[in-house]
Amino acid sequence: MPNWSEGESTVTAPIAGTTASEIAASVRAHVDSGALRPGAPLPPVRQLADVLGVNRNTVVSAYRQLVRAGVARTRGRAGTTIAERSDGPEEGFARDTELRDVGHGNPDPRLLPDAAAALTASSAPPTLYGESVIDPELAEWATRWIATDQPRDFRLTLTHGAVDAVERLLAQALTQGDAVALEDPCFLASIHTVRLAGYRTMPVPMDEEGMTVAGLRAALSAGVRAVVCTPRAHNPTGTSLGAARAAELRAVLAEHPYVLVIEDDHFSRLSTTDYHSIIGPEHARWALVRSVSKFLGPDLRLAFVASDPETGGRLAARISPGTTWVSHLLQRLARTLLLDPAVGGAVSAAGAHYAERNAAFVAGLAAHGVAARADDGLNVWVDVRGDAARVGQRLMRRGWLARIGDDFALAEDGPSAHHLRLTVHALDAATAEQLVADVAAAVAGRPVLSGETST
Repeated sequence: MPNWSEGESTVTAPIAGTTASEIAASVRAHVDSGALRPGAPLPPVRQLADVLGVNRNTVVSAYRQLVRAGVARTRGRAGTTIAERSDGPEEGFARDTELRDVGHGNPDPRLLPDAAAALTASSAPPTLYGESVIDPELAEWATRWIATDQPRDFRLTLTHGAVDAVERLLAQALTQGDAVALEDPCFLASIHTVRLAGYRTMPVPMDEEGMTVAGLRAALSAGVRAVVCTPRAHNPTGTSLGAARAAELRAVLAEHPYVLVIEDDHFSRLSTTDYHSIIGPEHARWALVRSVSKFLGPDLRLAFVASDPETGGRLAARISPGTTWVSHLLQRLARTLLLDPAVGGAVSAAGAHYAERNAAFVAGLAAHGVAARADDGLNVWVDVRGDAARVGQRLMRRGWLARIGDDFALAEDGPSAHHLRLTVHALDAATAEQLVADVAAAVAGRPVLSGETST
């Protein structure tokens, strides 16, 4: 195979294949072996198609698979290159910054229950190898809770948080190269989970009602083996599915009963909106994941997974009573907190607080002519009607660190590029008012004036 040159870089690896999947797999093999290094350009589509004797659309499809898997990145007319091996954006507070971080996505620590007070009450004899993997009282509580929303037979499993649940659920159903439908924009951890496992991401656009019907239908027609959906408090947009949209999505999925459907109901007990499932009554492969991270604390690494018996059996096989069960110390602590009526009341109050503070911030932006939404969840999704990265830079000059919508995007040049995600619920009224004014000024492109105060 001949070499391809672009600038000072040369690609010498013999890319092979006659289908898009084979070509993508060939490139991945060369990346794994080190023959193709980060930054190396891939051959122009026309050239590679001519050498391999395939249609140009086949190469385009292969490159698209590589971009969705995070192996490559496209630069438009400048071509496609092997992606840099970077950690990529993650949730949480930014490190090593003096700016006021309003893009972190965390719950307010002041609204989380005091776990230390519950530790003594949750003490019990040590759990040894081979014992039951789920605390019986915790399982009873969780089964009653989930059954109110999923009144069907299910198997209950515990995992080390929602991300662990999604990763294990996909692993028991998929192989490398399989396609997974994800909301676009998408929760950062879901993007990382799918790409790091070697699956292909299939973006399903979002609108103001949630995952679009046409987008899901297209993903299913393209052969996705799994769908990950956030039924309410979608991160980053805050969107929740209504009854009508959920019913439409169930109807589409009814024709694909063996596609694994995972619902990540991460906000659950904090949510101010009703839960509407896209899992139909006859769907064969499904799982509902509910983590305690948002209302009991991110460090309490525990999530409940309700699923069809076969999926649950496969998942349970990966959580062995001999090696990988969820710590019973954590389970007992969670049980103590979940059964405490005072904690339940505090959780409800926290949900109301998040909703009230976010709504007030959205109203403040609207008064300045800036559109934003915060239907549910921890964050506000701000439409800057322009280049969000540039607006983010202007906010940095005013002392704020925001989260750029592109971090959550799967498709290129989508609406996420015009949005910011802000976490504002912990700001006091005066600070929130200042941030509203600074966002409005940044959107308008007004410079920071000499002597102007900000954070």
